[in-house]
Amino acid sequence: MAATRMISVIGRKNAGKTTLLVALAAELGRRKFRVMTIKHGTHTADMDRQGKDTWRHWHEGKAERVLLEAPGQRVLFERTPRESDPITLARRYLDGADIVLVEGFKREPLPKIEVYRLVAGPDPVFDATAHDPADWVALITDNPAYRAPPSRVPSRTRWTSCWPPTSGARSTCRRGITRRWTGTPCVRPTLPVRPVIAR
Repeated sequence: MAATRMISVIGRKNAGKTTLLVALAAELGRRKFRVMTIKHGTHTADMDRQGKDTWRHWHEGKAERVLLEAPGQRVLFERTPRESDPITLARRYLDGADIVLVEGFKREPLPKIEVYRLVAGPDPVFDATAHDPADWVALITDNPAYRAPPSRVPSRTRWTSCWPPTSGARSTCRRGITRRWTGTPCVRPTLPVRPVIAR
């Protein structure tokens, strides 16, 4: 029986969660994995532009579901009485994925990669007094206080423990700003993710 694997990328606002998730999705896709994603939002999603047909279906028609079909894409908006957990969402909407990358849902029982940068706050989300370290696959950071020597990284946590992955790497944020990162180069290990959803 095949299983869908899920992992959550978490962190504080502007820590770089989306940047990491997009890079992971692209790399896994390049390696021929069928990748699907879930994004946890803290505010309602944009429903097209006011006055447009789909906006009118949703706002004026008060439709329970609005499905937009366009060349090369399909978008479903659905009214829900409460938020669902990512496992339920993946079972309902993401059948057939090899891996589901989840952005957010930090309180859910999923393996986690935390992105923590000093610019986003003084401390990571992870707190040894409140969280189970076994839930954290990795902490990716630019804070030297949290860098672990390779011998201290548990064997099941074969991921990078620093931000960025290589010294001198460049990244471009969605605002179009390109940054050059400095730091010690990291090992490029494989990503182990335990199965979460049995098919």
